Amino acid sequence: MSESHLRRPDDSELRREWNTIDENELGIPRAAAERVVRGLNDALSGLYIAFNQVRKHYWTLEGPESGDVEGFLEDAADRLADLTDDLAIRVHALGGVPVNGPMGIRQHAPLRIEAGDVYDVRSALENDLDAYATLAVGFREHIETAIELGDETTVELLRGGIRTIEEDANRLEKYLADDSLATPATEP
Repeated sequence: MSESHLRRPDDSELRREWNTIDENELGIPRAAAERVVRGLNDALSGLYIAFNQVRKHYWTLEGPESGDVEGFLEDAADRLADLTDDLAIRVHALGGVPVNGPMGIRQHAPLRIEAGDVYDVRSALENDLDAYATLAVGFREHIETAIELGDETTVELLRGGIRTIEEDANRLEKYLADDSLATPATEP
């Protein structure tokens, strides 16, 4: 793949190179910080993907049930964006570079990117629930790594994030339990 589309400033302007870990002021050894950053970047990649998917569903939702669901999706995307910011700031504090841009997201992607098509409400919410489930599994793994490495701040950040993810997933499950949600038309 060509990198001609990338804008790369002069190396004299570079503060921290992608995919490297610098010393940090937190007192966390570089090897431990590297493991935590790798996990957080996986989580960030998933959050980016989930944010864009949820936001797309918010933009394209139609039908009689769209009112309440639309408001939920808008708020859920905002919560994903806030969580993304919190984890990215932590990655930087640990001496890493937060995942950013399509190549970094693809490198760390813990979940599949939904096709660009527009889906019925039920299918869209099922895809969102699947993304949230994948995020929750990853967050639990990253919490275990941070506990093992003694990074209590990251543990608390991830625990707060998983609470948000699980609360939103529970809300998605409630919407999906509603038999009135539109489903794809079936062929006779």
